[in-house]
Amino acid sequence: RGTDEPMKVEVLVHQGHSPPGAIPGPVVAKAEVQRWFTAPGVRRIRLKEGVVRGSLFLPPGDGPFPGVIDMYGDEGGLVEFRSSLLATRGFAALSLPYFDFEDLPKVMKEFRLEYFEEAARFLQRHPKVKGPGVGVIGTGKGAELALSMITFLPEVVAAVSISGCSSNTIADLHYGEMTLPGLRFNMNKVSVSDTGVFDIFEALDDPTNPANSPCTIPIEKAEGHFLLVVGEDDRMWKSSLYAELAIRRLRQHGRENFELLSYPGAGHRIDPPSTPFCHVAMDRVLGVPVLGGGESKAHAHAQEHSWGKIQEFLHLHLG
Repeated sequence: RGTDEPMKVEVLVHQGHSPPGAIPGPVVAKAEVQRWFTAPGVRRIRLKEGVVRGSLFLPPGDGPFPGVIDMYGDEGGLVEFRSSLLATRGFAALSLPYFDFEDLPKVMKEFRLEYFEEAARFLQRHPKVKGPGVGVIGTGKGAELALSMITFLPEVVAAVSISGCSSNTIADLHYGEMTLPGLRFNMNKVSVSDTGVFDIFEALDDPTNPANSPCTIPIEKAEGHFLLVVGEDDRMWKSSLYAELAIRRLRQHGRENFELLSYPGAGHRIDPPSTPFCHVAMDRVLGVPVLGGGESKAHAHAQEHSWGKIQEFLHLHLG
């Protein structure tokens, strides 16, 4: 999670061919590759502004720069590496935690959109931020919060949803007198493999069920633009279906303010390129290994391609 130290990958070349499970031959060459997350001159400012917590990453130079809020999912805490990479690419990026960090709520029970509104206003008014609007990028639960932010907050004019849901999930979301209830997970629909890996693909309540319509985020109210990024082999939940539902809703209201990037063979967590791919990962909420889906080569392509497209989208709509 740190951005001060590089991610190190050691590459070894062994003599001969070794079938799976066999002891490889002698090492004939090796090299270490380092992936740095912060370019020289990028500034990291820890944030305690009103109720808002997080880290603001600023590119070198005088600016002003396009401003982006960056959020991750149910792992909670402060996740900074994408924000530092965005700052390296010329964005003023606010890494925004929303639970399990400092004095924020410990668990995802309920959220108030006013917290995210205060973060958007802070970033919009920052002297290094170009304006007039800011963008938001989120993965998983963070993607869904990004959709709610662009829907209800005029400060947000561009939203990148990576593997998000078009309905509010898990925790109720309040804004003034309005409440979007959260879709729930039905643990009876979870299957467990012989190796103890949990498959939760079918567990989330069906957003197309009319009984769950109060959970739907009314994205047709948004004045800004959407970029939906999904992996077609996402096994965490049905992100391809949720993107399809979002697009259908926008088109029903005569809106064409969206782009879709859909990647065959990619899994759930589509991060910036050269980030490790995990077919299975420990889930912080459930405390068990959960299937994320995807195949390594296809997922790597999705990360490489989408990262460039995300930057193009943000520059287009934020200046």
